[in-house]
Amino acid sequence: MELITIHFLFNLSLLVIFFFLYFSILRISGSILQRKRTSILYFIISLLLCYLFSYSLNDEVILDLRIIPLIIGGLYLGLSPILGLIVISLRGFYGMDLGFYLSIPIYGILSIFLWKVHPHFLQLSSKYRIISSTMLTLVVSIFTLTLVLNTIGAGHTLDLFIAYVFVPPLGVAIHAYTIEMVEKILLQRQLFIKAEKREAVEQMGAAISHEIRNPLTTAIGFLELLNKEPLESDKRKQYLTILKEELDFAEKIIQDYLAYSKPSVETSKELNIQEELPIVLKLLQPLANYYSVEIISNLSSMSLIEGDRAKFQHSFINIIKNLIVMSDGGTITINTEETKTNIFITINSSTPMIQMKTIALDMSIDFGIIKTMKGSVQTKITENGTTYYFSFRSMKTPLKRMISFS
Repeated sequence: MELITIHFLFNLSLLVIFFFLYFSILRISGSILQRKRTSILYFIISLLLCYLFSYSLNDEVILDLRIIPLIIGGLYLGLSPILGLIVISLRGFYGMDLGFYLSIPIYGILSIFLWKVHPHFLQLSSKYRIISSTMLTLVVSIFTLTLVLNTIGAGHTLDLFIAYVFVPPLGVAIHAYTIEMVEKILLQRQLFIKAEKREAVEQMGAAISHEIRNPLTTAIGFLELLNKEPLESDKRKQYLTILKEELDFAEKIIQDYLAYSKPSVETSKELNIQEELPIVLKLLQPLANYYSVEIISNLSSMSLIEGDRAKFQHSFINIIKNLIVMSDGGTITINTEETKTNIFITINSSTPMIQMKTIALDMSIDFGIIKTMKGSVQTKITENGTTYYFSFRSMKTPLKRMISFS
């Protein structure tokens, strides 16, 4: 294997490493706009990386793997017009020679082609997206190889053939396969979250129906008293007040349940744990009563964190719900505290160690959601119970902002 092929393989290794780094950054990106900006920045840096490790055969022929980010970015994200312009512009830094003038029609036509087929490409199945992107790269590589050989003559023929026919299609195949696998994992994760939420809604629904019976039974009793006995005005007013309070209580339980069970829109914003955790505990109180579990809370944190409210509530509802079901008749203690930079949530349960192992997999998805909000999770399981330690990076509260600006 000669020098050009080895050079291309080294460049491909850097692209693959950078590609996995890009996915790691994308995982913690908040909004869709941030992810799009991260993707554009990744492909621009990838092109710069290709030019940085380019191989010059002569003054006019510059060889590199620019085709990989161009095809992947064009087919999967529709960025080919931007990337094609960058490819041509970067080639211009090496001089306005024959190679530059050839790159204008080649990459101009290829960019338009990728932009046109991008919507149709996304409609293909995962398998055919990998195959079609790899075959397209092979065709473009063979065409480029033909131009190069016609320009330089017969030198480096075997090395160029291996470098162009083998390395770029392999690089595109690796990138496409990784994208498809990550997309498949994310889809399965979303389905798992929906199944988790459906199960939580069903369990909470059973507990809430039990909880609603108490105020409704009371309301029915007072209605019967109002109908059967002639009552004084003050007494009637007292009964009607109690009746209204019981019905309002039942309505509030139903509203909280419906608010949690309805679909949510993903938004990242400032969250106050002091406000969010009481909502979670209020929703879970009927389930705790149903399983005779006592929930003790000591919430003292006043700082803010950044995250998605629906995801935050879903994660902690599912975590505490699992603990309630497993610690039948036990106690769950929830504490919060804060430092200058972090907010800590500690959840302690009397759930036995054997039972905890059965629900560890169920909670792994929720722990993953918490990590996407830049939180961390630590678990301590003993024979006497289980403790979860959650840590979030705190933001400045409005009061702290006013102090810092004054």
